[in-house]
Amino acid sequence: MFVDKLIEKIKEKKNPTVVGLDPRINLVPNYIKEKHYNQQQDKIKAETKAILEYNKIIIDTIKDIVPCIKPQIAFYEAYGIEGLKVFKETVEYGKDNGLIIIADIKRGDIGSTAEAYAKAYFAGGFVDLDSVTVSPYLGEDSIIPFTDFCSQDKGVFILDKTSNKSSKDLQDLEIISTDKENKIYHVMGHLINKWGSSYIGRYGYSSVGAVVGATYPEEMKSLRRIMDKAFFLVPGYGAQGGSAEDVVDAFNDDGLGAVINSSRGIIGAYQKKEYQSKYSEKEFYLAIREAALNMRDDINKELKKCKKLAW
Repeated sequence: MFVDKLIEKIKEKKNPTVVGLDPRINLVPNYIKEKHYNQQQDKIKAETKAILEYNKIIIDTIKDIVPCIKPQIAFYEAYGIEGLKVFKETVEYGKDNGLIIIADIKRGDIGSTAEAYAKAYFAGGFVDLDSVTVSPYLGEDSIIPFTDFCSQDKGVFILDKTSNKSSKDLQDLEIISTDKENKIYHVMGHLINKWGSSYIGRYGYSSVGAVVGATYPEEMKSLRRIMDKAFFLVPGYGAQGGSAEDVVDAFNDDGLGAVINSSRGIIGAYQKKEYQSKYSEKEFYLAIREAALNMRDDINKELKKCKKLAW
């Protein structure tokens, strides 16, 4: 089961975090960009080559610290075919270096279209991923083509209560119910339980998980009560304002059940004042490594304080 592999990798690294590879070109160090601009007349090819080099350096820097990486496909699609090539190469380089891949693709369509998307990402049609994010708001038939692959060691993280401010526009709407847990995101939590019930691994967790934002800690508590067997993918830590204290309720009492994401807070760390005084631009990877270690240590410290540390 995918979820068992994820848990084992988290335990091995003693680190429940994931680094998001969202490579905006302004995050790539100038010396890398200039090298590729000088080598390529085509701007698209120059920037995608620079991004690939940047990604590989990041992976080399953090592969012994973190259990997984989360490339967000939109930042690659923006460059067309050349960008998709970089996405594929980044995924393969990450897997070659022992990292689990959680691809942030947020697909959501129905019937045969959903089946085609699932084949593209899980059956080698485009790239072979370990897990993906999906949007559930077209209903069950947009989800099942993905969750069917969970029997083949794949994982799915379904959007539930997302970290963005406007998530309340839909996800916080109330339904007619006598239950206090009467929001759309509560309904979604129960559906995620249903969709994941056939894919429980040996640690008691499902390979069908949920995306729950660090920026909504109170909502996270209620969703953890509903989804005690779902693994949470938690965005919103760091740059979006979520803290270690905010994410502890994503974890069950066994210290498992969540993997916390930070993207630009890690991969753009060298641009922060606190690191600029310590590292040169060519030492950007040292700032990334320190930021990744600090994130790990902050979360582990808070988990220990709450008696939820699993190692």
